[in-house]
Amino acid sequence: MRIWIRLIILMAVATGLAACQSGYRSGPGYDRNSIEGYWLDPNGIQSRFSAGTFETRTTDTNTLLATGKYTQINSRLVQIDIRSLVRNTNSRVNCSLVSSTRLNCTSSSGAQFMLSRHNA
Repeated sequence: MRIWIRLIILMAVATGLAACQSGYRSGPGYDRNSIEGYWLDPNGIQSRFSAGTFETRTTDTNTLLATGKYTQINSRLVQIDIRSLVRNTNSRVNCSLVSSTRLNCTSSSGAQFMLSRHNA
């Protein structure tokens, strides 16, 4: 049960951090402060941030676990409102973009987790 909560929170965070471009880019025009694109948690749950919305899916079966919206407060802070489809609950997660490839997140209940940028 605890793993599902962490996974849902991770998905929400990843989705909520979307900024202004899609995918992970390392060349000219790549915005290191953007959360747009795909992110993975340590358990392999994938989150996608795109144009203010997010979704989290399992990587093995592509099952949708959570959806939501995010607000980028500034270049480093993102607030995500998540709807868990597994638990039928709503929650809020705050994340900090600590590098172009890492997000540190904390749920409203105090649970902490990390997401890593992923090329999908």
